[in-house]
Amino acid sequence: MRYKRIMLKLSGEVFSGKHAFGIDKPTLTHVAKQIAAVADIAQVVVVVGGGNIWRFRDTKDSGIERTVSDAMGMLATIMNSVALQSALEAAKIESRVLSAVDVPQLAEPFIKRRAQRHLEKGRVVICAGGTGNPYFTTDSAAALRALELGCDVILKATNVDGVYDKDPKKFRSAKKYDELTFQQAIEQRLQVMDQAAFSLCQDQKLPIVVFNFFTSGALLKAAKGERIGTVVH
Repeated sequence: MRYKRIMLKLSGEVFSGKHAFGIDKPTLTHVAKQIAAVADIAQVVVVVGGGNIWRFRDTKDSGIERTVSDAMGMLATIMNSVALQSALEAAKIESRVLSAVDVPQLAEPFIKRRAQRHLEKGRVVICAGGTGNPYFTTDSAAALRALELGCDVILKATNVDGVYDKDPKKFRSAKKYDELTFQQAIEQRLQVMDQAAFSLCQDQKLPIVVFNFFTSGALLKAAKGERIGTVVH
């Protein structure tokens, strides 16, 4: 089964490559090329995190109050989104950044019908600024935008090849799941997405595919509906 409209959730760390901070240009180019290949067969919505620049949970000792810190994280997602747009344009893929935070010099405001129109014209839509509210992660933004825009699936790009019963980087005996129900993921306390996002997907029966973005051709296979990573439904 090939999906007609997909939500791609990218963590900010994807953009930093092997570095701990910032945007790595070769990695950004690689990400854009992967998305470009998928844009030929499906309508693509992207939600980008900001953890490569700023994220509250990594900066709790900064002394910056939570809502302010979350606002800084939203700005970080806008920086990543604009960078991705530039890289996509270099790959000859038309795209638009739509932000939940008003930054008219850099992005259009997120309006559902406007986003749908861009998708219908074959443009990649990059949703920036999270949900526009503190205390909500970009996982929640991905779930929310996917439902608003009628996406068929959330493709959650990670650096592991699916969901395991324990950390595969620490335990050789870790077992990978090819398929899970939402209820199984809850009962086994598997960290597929943050709880708010996961609950939203469960309530609305929106499937999630967790896969390793850095495996060659993985994103294209996931978009085509081929067996890859872990499917949660």
